[in-house]
Amino acid sequence: MRAVGVVLGCLSALLGVLYFLTAGTALGAFLLWPRTRPYALEILVAGARRLTALERGRRRVFFGDRFPDAYETSGRRRLRYLAVRGWTGLVCGIVLGLLAFGVVLAGLLARGLARGTLGWEELLTQLLLGGVLLFLDVQGLYALAALDARLARECFGPSEGELLRRRIDELAVSRAAVVQAVDAERRRIERDLHDGVQQRLVALAMLLGRARRSRDRDPGQANALLEQAHREAREVLSELRDVAWRVYPSALDALGLEEALDGVAQRCAVPLRVRYEAGDEPLPRPVETAAYFVVSEAVTNAAKHSSASAVAVRVSRDGPLLTVRVEDDGTGGADPAGGGLTGLRSRVAALDGVLRIDSPLGGPTTLVAELPCA
Repeated sequence: MRAVGVVLGCLSALLGVLYFLTAGTALGAFLLWPRTRPYALEILVAGARRLTALERGRRRVFFGDRFPDAYETSGRRRLRYLAVRGWTGLVCGIVLGLLAFGVVLAGLLARGLARGTLGWEELLTQLLLGGVLLFLDVQGLYALAALDARLARECFGPSEGELLRRRIDELAVSRAAVVQAVDAERRRIERDLHDGVQQRLVALAMLLGRARRSRDRDPGQANALLEQAHREAREVLSELRDVAWRVYPSALDALGLEEALDGVAQRCAVPLRVRYEAGDEPLPRPVETAAYFVVSEAVTNAAKHSSASAVAVRVSRDGPLLTVRVEDDGTGGADPAGGGLTGLRSRVAALDGVLRIDSPLGGPTTLVAELPCA
């Protein structure tokens, strides 16, 4: 199949050269005049589009190439592709012709050897020269086939350089976003500790000081203050435990994602229903952490900002992809560019995942995160 594709590529290259010769002759004057150049170029590109469609079909049928359908190739790139393909195809045709000529000479050599009209010295000389030419022909065909494949990728789909540049840009953006998200998370933790836990500890110290001063002169008041201090200490522990869970849930290490999500449901201010359908196969630790924080942040936002009365969470796995879906019946209108959702998007993007948010005014709000597990 590939050999047929190479031969057809030589014929299509010849067709491209003939197209440039005829179209260039007919449209040459119009291409030189600035006023008619755009129209003549449009006609030239229209013909090139048909020829490149044939080339795309040849690569798909005989070489099994799959190019993205949504990739739009510019007219100049099509013309450049046909021009380069024309010359490389003609060179490939010459190499194939030399190879065929070598096969004919090899047949004549075998015939002379069978008749006994060929001496050993001449036979060795012919074999040596034929082997060198065969090696050069095969290497030339291999290099031309690789060039043909690279030209097709550059015309019909993102080139290797484009893919590499896109990947570098994505990694740079995701790295910067992760750094920003980490800084924002640190600032939030600092605010929680400063405005919450620290103030409660200050109040607890004041209560204990008042109780110590009242211990001798008013034991009853001292006992009341100690009771109040005890309640304050329990509330501080509860708040400190919540802050620790928001930093990193220890249940992920000890029990796994399913149990950690059950802990989110127990602490949630609104009814939360969790369906865990990811199977028994263990998930990668970064995926578990990202899925947990997606659910935790989405549930917290629903309870605080959307006036939701119920939240549903579904975690499912389809092959190498883990899907986390969070839906609430609140008022909607969530801003995808908000700080919390931006942090979640960065966290998901760092794992090459995708986060989609649908939150029309009036609700409901649906958040879907797709996390690759491979």
